[in-house]
Amino acid sequence: MSRILTSLGAIVFACGLAVFGAQAQTVHGSHGSAPMEGASGAYMDAMARMNDDMMAMQMTGKPGVDFALMMIPHHQSAIDMAKAYLESGEGDAELVKLSEEIIAAQEGEIAFLKSWLEKNAQ
Repeated sequence: MSRILTSLGAIVFACGLAVFGAQAQTVHGSHGSAPMEGASGAYMDAMARMNDDMMAMQMTGKPGVDFALMMIPHHQSAIDMAKAYLESGEGDAELVKLSEEIIAAQEGEIAFLKSWLEKNAQ
C-alpha cells in the first residue's frame, strides 16, 4: 500500500509540475511579444528555469533521491525570486527581511540536499 501511495504521490507531483509549466508559459507569454522586465520578468524567468530543470530530470525510482533532486531547482527558484525582489529596490522592510531569510534558508537546504545526495544517491 505504501508503494502505491508513493507512486501515486509522484504522479500527482509530476502532473502538478506539468500544469504549472503550462500556466507559467501562458502567463509569461500572455503579455504580448515584449518580454516582462524588472523583478516581474525575473520571477517568471526563475519559474521557467525551475520548471525546465524539473521536467528534464530523470526519475530514479528512489523516492528520497528523486525528492532531493527535484527540491534543488525548486529552492534555487525561490532564491532567484528573493534576489530579484531585493534588486528591485522596492525596499518594503517586511519583504526585504523575508527575502533575506528565504535566501539563507534555501541555500542551507540546497547544501544539505547536495550533501545528502552524495551519501545516498548510489
